[in-house]
Amino acid sequence: MRVAVLKEDNCQPKKCMDECMTFCPPVRNGQECVVMDESTGKPHISESLCIGCGICVNKCPHDALIITQLPAELESDMIHRYSLNGFRLFRLPTPSKESVVGILGPNGMGKSTAFNILSGSIIPNLGDFEADESWWEDVIASLPRGELRDFLVNVSESEITVALKPQYVDHIPKAVKGKVGDLLSSVDEREMFQEMVEKLGIDHLLERNLDQLSGGELQRVAICATLLKDADVYFFDEPSSYLDIHERMRIVKIIQELSETSRVIVIEHDLAVLDVLADLVHIVYGQKGAFGIFTPARSTRQAINAYLDGFLVEQNVRIRDKPIKFQTHTDRSNELGSPVVEWGGIEKNLGEFNLKTGDGKVHQAEVVGVVGPNGTGKSTMVKILAGEHEYDAGWVTADATISYKPQHIDIDMDCTVQTWLDAEVGPRWRGGEYNVTVIRALGVDELLAKQVNNLSGGEAQAVAIAICLGKEADLYLLDEPSAHLDANARMETAKAIRRTMEANEKAAFVIDHDVYFIDIVSDSLLVFEGEGGKHGMAEGPFKLRKGMNRFLSGVDVTFRRDHDSKRPRINKNASRKDREQRSKGDYYSFDS
Repeated sequence: MRVAVLKEDNCQPKKCMDECMTFCPPVRNGQECVVMDESTGKPHISESLCIGCGICVNKCPHDALIITQLPAELESDMIHRYSLNGFRLFRLPTPSKESVVGILGPNGMGKSTAFNILSGSIIPNLGDFEADESWWEDVIASLPRGELRDFLVNVSESEITVALKPQYVDHIPKAVKGKVGDLLSSVDEREMFQEMVEKLGIDHLLERNLDQLSGGELQRVAICATLLKDADVYFFDEPSSYLDIHERMRIVKIIQELSETSRVIVIEHDLAVLDVLADLVHIVYGQKGAFGIFTPARSTRQAINAYLDGFLVEQNVRIRDKPIKFQTHTDRSNELGSPVVEWGGIEKNLGEFNLKTGDGKVHQAEVVGVVGPNGTGKSTMVKILAGEHEYDAGWVTADATISYKPQHIDIDMDCTVQTWLDAEVGPRWRGGEYNVTVIRALGVDELLAKQVNNLSGGEAQAVAIAICLGKEADLYLLDEPSAHLDANARMETAKAIRRTMEANEKAAFVIDHDVYFIDIVSDSLLVFEGEGGKHGMAEGPFKLRKGMNRFLSGVDVTFRRDHDSKRPRINKNASRKDREQRSKGDYYSFDS
């Protein structure tokens, strides 16, 4: 089955010479394989006439075309298609009773389309995009008997109510104004207001306006608003973003309790959280913006290991060029260079909050992971090192040049990504080691023609990270670089940061709450302790094992290593492995 997709954002007919049509062999032979739309000037490609030569793809100056081949048997599994050369979705995830169903896969693969179908917002057209109207009867008849078919029967009869926790919680203050308490009271259909605000630890936020909240606070408010709705199915899109590991474990418990009485589907890119949260997982794979394919559900451990391996045995499909591997950590002390920045006895007061630090330093070719509860001063410490905050006491060496990526990326630019890169990085992004290890690895090369204002949260994050790493500096400061990135992009970003520091003998601080990300990127850990919003104490940097044990003992969670993939996995509380590791003080096992 031939698939031809036009990336609308990239296609710029006024800036090309119709290369897709001019060089097409079938067109040259008199066939209407490529026809230009008279109103838009953009091409329509006939998949039945296309021979898959790829000439149009290579000749297009704006990388606007995708031509690929899919197994013919998939055609009967097509659920929805947007247009002749638009995105298409194959198969759907199944909301299962008394289970948390996870969805694992890259962004841009149709998860939002699947949600809209399962909620009844879209009636799927089974690939017939030219049909004037789609009918649920045809959709249901096309599915085999089972839980998904029964569920869609209820959807078609409007017997299913849905509650959705959106992905980008930082957009909420732009859409909703007012106080937190007023918002939550207005959606309290289950009459559980007091119970939920206490469970989520947001009772102290009720009198605050939404635009005064941090990312983590907005996330918990959004989750609370979703839980207060009386629904048959609850969708949670990236519930862990901006939350520290203590808050993530609290959310895991709350969502699992919810699944005892309702159907729950969760998109989660923190694999440690997904591992402990989900009962079943659907992997979604495909090509961004072109097509997405949902696999049947499998056990969580099998799904995550298959995703990391990059090969789906049951489908005989490779979804990644190479597997994601977790390496055995070795002591790199002898490979580190001279100190880049040193500090000692820093104190900073921000209103009622007080931050203190011990003495520390970071070396050339060293990546320091920064971990700890929200509100204990991690971002404040990084801003002090970046020179954005003055400190009240202590000292910091000030001879290092800084490149800083903040937690929240607030971009309002009317230009393309390419123009943004040219302005911030200069011509070096176009070639060389930086182009390979950062621009291509993060997928920024595929975004060059996109308008910056139209970037998704994950795309904006990737470009911001690339710009930060592309600047000439001694010290790179990255605040929550994994936010809004899918699992694969997180791993690639971690490796890109490490390679940049090692190859150029630079230093980096990386604040993040994703343990997988910290495991891959870090040589050492700066550990923050204290009470969120009141006081924080930064100690270290420690060697990775010591730092992880100190950090996780405060969170009261132990991690083991998966026997096959070597990835970190959260132990169930009071399990045999959990008790063994606690007795040894080994909260973060480096051995499988």
